[in-house]
Amino acid sequence: MNKTTVVHIITKLELGGAQQNTLFTVANLERSKYEPVLISGTEGILVEDAKKLKDVKIYLVPELVRAIRPFKDVVSFLKIRRILKELKKPFSNIIVHTHSSKAGILGRWAARVAGINLIIHSVHGFSFNGYQPSFLRAFYIFIERVTSHVTTRFILVSKANIEKGIAERIFSKEKAVLIRSGIDIREFHEVKGDRMKKKEELGADARCPLVAMIACFKAQKSPLDFVKIARIVSDNIAAIRFLLVGDGVLRSEIEELIKKLGMDGKILLLGWRNDIPEILSCIDVLVLTSLWEGLPRVFPQAMASGVPVVATEVDGAPEAIKNGINGYLLPPKDINAMAEKVIYLIGHPEKAQELGEKGKGLVEKFDIWKMLAQQEELYASLLKSDKESKNEPVQNSSG
Repeated sequence: MNKTTVVHIITKLELGGAQQNTLFTVANLERSKYEPVLISGTEGILVEDAKKLKDVKIYLVPELVRAIRPFKDVVSFLKIRRILKELKKPFSNIIVHTHSSKAGILGRWAARVAGINLIIHSVHGFSFNGYQPSFLRAFYIFIERVTSHVTTRFILVSKANIEKGIAERIFSKEKAVLIRSGIDIREFHEVKGDRMKKKEELGADARCPLVAMIACFKAQKSPLDFVKIARIVSDNIAAIRFLLVGDGVLRSEIEELIKKLGMDGKILLLGWRNDIPEILSCIDVLVLTSLWEGLPRVFPQAMASGVPVVATEVDGAPEAIKNGINGYLLPPKDINAMAEKVIYLIGHPEKAQELGEKGKGLVEKFDIWKMLAQQEELYASLLKSDKESKNEPVQNSSG
């Protein structure tokens, strides 16, 4: 059986859910059926991990960056098109699967110009949101609508994003496929090591409760709100520490606010970390202050770790966090209400444990191997339909 080349294109290999799931997919696609290829920009902590993947062709395009840069965008488009033309062999199957907004637009159009007709785009969160100027939001929606015409299928991580995409006329219901962002559940269930020692290693007193937020420091995640929440909680509970895990463009603003609010030493900035399961194993509450989302991967990570969540009720959040069952969801920017829930959970550890245990029972649908299987099923289905439309014989997938 001829193998199918599957080309994943992503803007930046930072330490995020979309990036980690993309690397997992290309690393674990069934090699008897698929030949994985990865095209990415050169930025991000996961670039070195990508280079170590076995049996994966890697193409790094320096001009592929997140910000709008007209010259670089044209150059990256031309480079991606050239790569795809080289990969598109006569009488062979090829699928292009894009991720993130910039790579999603440039990659899909490059694929169409290169003559590729099976094009999938994963929406991990839309490029438009209610916090943008109306003209900019309208522009992004327009671009997404136009690019939809060269997209075979859309993968969405939440039902809420499916509903939003349909409402904004970006895609039809028939084009949308729900595939949850996955995690390795066992990795979070089976954490080994001493919880108290880990807390000390992170720079916190082993006796202090720990509250953490794990996210990129960008406007979408609204990390400054976490600092404000931490201040309110700290005013009510003296012996407590806070962790901010991640990094990004807002780091300097975060540092300034920490100093302004007198939270030096109480909020620990840990940067990007590769020991998230161990960190989650020793915290008491996870907080996420996002203004918009797809469905954050850190939710199932916390659920698998038995950690209650206090987060904003945006987009796909209610599909993971059931309010009052395994955490609490509040409106974005409602800092006082979020702080109150954190204070309540720290003061009622038995309730926090109850919510955490409920989360463990709800996490199964986020298994990363299930995510991979669903993607492979989609690939096989599209290949079959494509062959049938061309009146070509369909080979048995078990071949």
